[in-house]
Amino acid sequence: MDSDRAIELLKSSNALLDGHFLLTSGNHSEKYIQCALLLSQPDLALEFMQDIADHFQNKNIDTVVAPAVGGIIVSYEVGRLLGKRALFLERENKVMIMRRGFRIKEGERVLIVEDVVTTGSSVLEVKDVIQKNGGIVAAFASLVNRSAGRFEPGEPYYFCIDMDIPIYIPEECPLCKSGMSAVKPGSRGL
Repeated sequence: MDSDRAIELLKSSNALLDGHFLLTSGNHSEKYIQCALLLSQPDLALEFMQDIADHFQNKNIDTVVAPAVGGIIVSYEVGRLLGKRALFLERENKVMIMRRGFRIKEGERVLIVEDVVTTGSSVLEVKDVIQKNGGIVAAFASLVNRSAGRFEPGEPYYFCIDMDIPIYIPEECPLCKSGMSAVKPGSRGL
């Protein structure tokens, strides 16, 4: 996907936020990509999903899997476009698990998707569960990569747009030093 088009879609859906944000990792940022706002407008979000599906069309994927909550719609729509099964994993007692009768077959080739990857911790938790259940993680994909190289999964990783947005540890956060309160807009813990 062309990065200018991706930014245009994020802005037109009001998904690109400015402020002081507490990220899932505990770090802080002055920008946040609230993909729920993008995903609430299927006509805009479809361009991202189609980009991912087009990339993986001939890559021998059996199933598309995502962490809840942000990746559920991404998994569903990419799976639909590829004509593949779509699942999501969720946390129970802070541990990522497969629930709701979802199962992975031995040797099943899985594409793990997410809305935004910052550190990659959620998708790596999904990877562990898939592998423990006999699946093969074929690749990763996200709408937005804001990891700035922190996420190196060892398998192919495709993203629609790469956004180098600085993150700060709380002790070094210039927004905290200016007295601005941080808000936590993410879904970790749900």
